[in-house]
Amino acid sequence: MLQPRICRFQPSRLGKSLLGARNYSQGFEQLIKPASFAPTASADGAVLTAEGPRKERFIPLRTYKPRTPGLRHLKRPVNDHLWKGRPFLKLTIARKGQHLGGRNNTGRVTVRHRGGGHKRRIRIVDYKRYLPGKHIVDRIEYDPNRSAHLALITRVETGEKSYIVAADGMRAGDEVESFRTGIPKDLIASMGGTIDPGMLAAKTAARGNCLPIHMVPLGSQVFNVGSKTQGGGVFCRSAGTYAIIVNKEEVEKAKGVETKSVIIRLQSGEIRKVSPDACCTIGVASNIQKHFESLGKAGRSRWLGRRPEVRGVAMNAADHPHGGGRGKSKGRVHPVSPWGTPAKGGYKTRYKRNKHTFLVQDRPRNQGKRRPR
Repeated sequence: MLQPRICRFQPSRLGKSLLGARNYSQGFEQLIKPASFAPTASADGAVLTAEGPRKERFIPLRTYKPRTPGLRHLKRPVNDHLWKGRPFLKLTIARKGQHLGGRNNTGRVTVRHRGGGHKRRIRIVDYKRYLPGKHIVDRIEYDPNRSAHLALITRVETGEKSYIVAADGMRAGDEVESFRTGIPKDLIASMGGTIDPGMLAAKTAARGNCLPIHMVPLGSQVFNVGSKTQGGGVFCRSAGTYAIIVNKEEVEKAKGVETKSVIIRLQSGEIRKVSPDACCTIGVASNIQKHFESLGKAGRSRWLGRRPEVRGVAMNAADHPHGGGRGKSKGRVHPVSPWGTPAKGGYKTRYKRNKHTFLVQDRPRNQGKRRPR
């Protein structure tokens, strides 16, 4: 039987020496828990100070006594709040077919390093969130098809259930609401019959609520961000990701000031425009410690449906441009893919005639160097 223990993830050896010897019986009370979502903008629109980089904070991870070689390096995020049972079967479909091994309709491998893995069911996730009214969070569930967690919510008026991408800090019993179809009449009445931007932000910009992105204050963290007026979220849906509202392009018209587009900054550093009526969810996508986990052994990677990756320099010359030769050598060629496409050095793949009209500033390029965590 696995005997877990809770440890702190030290970003440096200095932190480990300051903490002293590791205690094998640490509890949750002694941990520095990750900070839950705190809004980066106040109700009046003033931008608050941002937190420091995530790598400088202690991340609680669950480790195990090394009874076997696979347990020695195993590190898992502490997610004791997750649902222990099966998913809501009415919102799932079986994942079956010939496409699971990276093959196309003719049976040829089009995506390498895929195949095998545990049996799964596809969860039907509501990325659009058009249903208005209050919803109650029933539970937070693990989803094998994504890195973030899902929340099963129930609509108070009709009892209809649906899956949404859970926000960090969301727990069973929380209330979430979608304002994508408009502002409720009772909310307008509570503001005195007129829409006050500061009061509206204070009442609607809560963790897990879905809003048109033009209603979100500047500097706020949002995830599950859409790009068009219709449709669901397409950006920042994986674990721990979020976008920041940078600016709003406003134009003056006869009826008043109207928002033309909203400028956001994505996790990659790219700054782009989205439609003002595109959807977004307040907060940060759940399971923020996913980035620091360690599988511990190759078998866990196979359980996830990932097949081994072989280095090009370990292949023969007939199998890869880096193969062949004596010793570990690429043969004086620049790093390329198995089909000869340059793999590093900022090789451009976008045609000049296919311009990115919504791009404000491109993401920083590292020229093949590894980006720090």
